Amino acid sequence: MLLIPSKSMPQVYIENAFPNLSFQKPLDIQTIPSDKSNRLFVVEKQGMIYELENDPSTTEKNIFLDITNRAFADSAESGLLGLAFHPNFLDNGYFYVNYTHQDSSHENELVTIISRFEVSNTDSNLADVETESVIIKSEHHHGHHNGGQLAFGPEGYLYIAFGDGGEPDNNNGQDLNTFYGAMLRIDVDNPLDGKNYGIPKENPFADSTVAGEIFAYGLRNPWRFSFDAITGQVWLGDVGHVRYEEINIILPGKNYGWKIMEGAHCYNEDSPSSYPTGCDTTGLTMPVWEYGRDIGKSITGGFIYRGSQVPSLYGKYIYGDFESGTAWALEYNGVDTPINSELFQVGPWSITSFGVDKDNELYICSYNGKIFRVKEVGLTVNKHDASLVPSDFWLHANYPNPFNPSTTISYDLPKRSQVTLGIYDLLGKQIKTLVNQSQDAGRQIVMWDGTDDVGRQVSAGVYLYQIQAGEFTQTRKMLLLK
Repeated sequence: MLLIPSKSMPQVYIENAFPNLSFQKPLDIQTIPSDKSNRLFVVEKQGMIYELENDPSTTEKNIFLDITNRAFADSAESGLLGLAFHPNFLDNGYFYVNYTHQDSSHENELVTIISRFEVSNTDSNLADVETESVIIKSEHHHGHHNGGQLAFGPEGYLYIAFGDGGEPDNNNGQDLNTFYGAMLRIDVDNPLDGKNYGIPKENPFADSTVAGEIFAYGLRNPWRFSFDAITGQVWLGDVGHVRYEEINIILPGKNYGWKIMEGAHCYNEDSPSSYPTGCDTTGLTMPVWEYGRDIGKSITGGFIYRGSQVPSLYGKYIYGDFESGTAWALEYNGVDTPINSELFQVGPWSITSFGVDKDNELYICSYNGKIFRVKEVGLTVNKHDASLVPSDFWLHANYPNPFNPSTTISYDLPKRSQVTLGIYDLLGKQIKTLVNQSQDAGRQIVMWDGTDDVGRQVSAGVYLYQIQAGEFTQTRKMLLLK
């Protein structure tokens, strides 16, 4: 009989990543794609971006961009809200920001600006503020529910999250003719039709009479989204109104329900705190997770953890709540009921954003001016290469599961070991050998593409994968779909 073991989560904690530095209301932390310089960039609400060395001992932060004279930051949800570096930034020097601005030509009403800037020709650590090129200028809005995140997807398109604009009587989330309450996807490399961007032909509404920029809609105030570094899935936290905060996996063309729904529940605009039933949910996509206002009141979306220094979090979605200051890990495989685990407290009114460095290690921006790094008890330093290694052998759950056509398997080695990792059917017959070699201590990752040892595609069904490393043996199940 095969036993599928369980394992309690080791203690996860945070430490001040840069104890010699402080920031003013940091809202975002980013790194440059393919950059080997170990730099991080911290976005401050009032309109500053700082560049710093990713080293706990660093004592300097250098101004990268200052648009404090352009960004309006006097209200709670306004300011410089997001930063994204072009995938080819090291070659073209382009980066993009999302900020709110007072429109002097229209009674100083607020608009959202998506702009491109360029790095200085004479200093690669400094932006040229005079190179601003406005990509999108929104309609005038109420001043909150601005969204603010923007990020490049794995296909090179720019994704932008817009809130519903905040006006009490709007239903922008269900209006496909406005950017408000939607996730946009645009092509900044191939502008068309007199705009500073193009609309990808793959966009779900590209050939329709509505806004072709829309990738998904039905959002209220999306506060932080990210792409899984392995699967490319888009995970997003959407701030609720009076009852529920929610987490969504964003798919093209899907309607996430606001304000027909709040979370997975019917919403009554005339009585928001009531619990109506019987609303029409046809065509709506429900959240993968929600929580009530007794736990938190302002979700901050995070990341699927794909680093190596916190093995217990690998493949889990790490997110938090701004008001309660709590951070959680959500384990979700697309089939089973999600498992949500509380990790730690940062403090009330604190978690504004999560970020990752070039190694996919996780950081937290706190509104009190600190940047925290997520760590795990039970890891030791290997003196030979100064890298963190696990304290125990462990075979992690594959991801995704179920899967088609491929899945990723990871495992922990606390010391150099002779490793065999194989795929078996339920009768115990070996289907494929994935690993048969001596490997160094650390987190190891391998992919199975659903083929056997001679390269033939195997049939759909349940399979076992088993690791042997020295005297350690562990087996898990996975489901291949066709």
